[in-house]
Amino acid sequence: MSTGAEVVGAAAPVAAGVTPVATGVAGGVKAGVAAQADGSVPAIATSGLSKRFRGGQLAVDTLDLAVPQGAVFGFLGPNGSGKTTTIRMLLGLITPTAGGCRLFGETVDASRVSTLTRVGALIEGPAHYPYLTGRANLARYDAADRTADPATRARRIDRALEQVGLGSAAEKKAKNYSLGMKQRLGLACALLQPRDLLILDEPTNGLDPQGMREIRSLITSLAAQGTTVFLSSHLLDEIEQVCTDVAIMSRGRLVSQGSVTQLRAGQRARLTVTTPDPADAARVLAEQGGTDVQVAGHRVDCDAREDLAPDVVCAALVASGVRVLAFGVERPSLEDAFVALTGEGFDVAG
Repeated sequence: MSTGAEVVGAAAPVAAGVTPVATGVAGGVKAGVAAQADGSVPAIATSGLSKRFRGGQLAVDTLDLAVPQGAVFGFLGPNGSGKTTTIRMLLGLITPTAGGCRLFGETVDASRVSTLTRVGALIEGPAHYPYLTGRANLARYDAADRTADPATRARRIDRALEQVGLGSAAEKKAKNYSLGMKQRLGLACALLQPRDLLILDEPTNGLDPQGMREIRSLITSLAAQGTTVFLSSHLLDEIEQVCTDVAIMSRGRLVSQGSVTQLRAGQRARLTVTTPDPADAARVLAEQGGTDVQVAGHRVDCDAREDLAPDVVCAALVASGVRVLAFGVERPSLEDAFVALTGEGFDVAG
């Protein structure tokens, strides 16, 4: 069996507004461990979680994280920012240097086995027996799960294969699977039993656009059934489409967490005008309260305050005799917010 990653479940033998974190999420995880508005505890809560490896490398630094039950939670950060190390600590695969973590209110180190019966996970990438078929691989994983009912094994394996789109390839040996098919098989392992929490590290790695769409649809459907999904990914467009909440890591530290909408709201939209009268347009935009007015040829744009109504600005341009060929609003993306918060591109090693 290859050893590049773990698929973790019960079978594992080892098992507020978005501002800088200091002022967001009501005091971090100490508030998050308490009951949520609906009376439930967070699906994941960490307090001062830290990991320092031999040689002094501080991979995760005092992480306070709160993941609401029922959320599709995006965990973002450049390479080396501490995401996978955090996930390994959440699942009890490595021991924190300091701090602690809870899953559904239970400490991972004290009650790991009982807690992990509620959790399915795919970490980093799939690891399978290459000379067994996809179906046989799932049977081996399921047989190792002390909580799994052998009488329902075949039915559950068929269901997991269909969920990830591998029904027609179930009898093919894993060594002949493409990277995307191996990724699907790893996800199927995590779905063999119903889970309250699904932790996925780069689940769309190696998938083509259609496969990514299918996995996105699967995540959405699981969330609709009440499963909390914790999703680590480099693909900001995917996160933006599927996640309700996000946290951003940079160089081992949490820099922000909150809803996707709140994170984007921290960045201003820009009004853009295409006109043969750029100087006049720039003047009117400034008069209307636009800031950071930029002129590039026939294009003029500016930052817009939250109370700056685009239709009012457009009417002011026309009333001032500016010939408006095009007018629009460029909304900030999750990538814009990420770069603004971290000052890094997504391929930077932290």
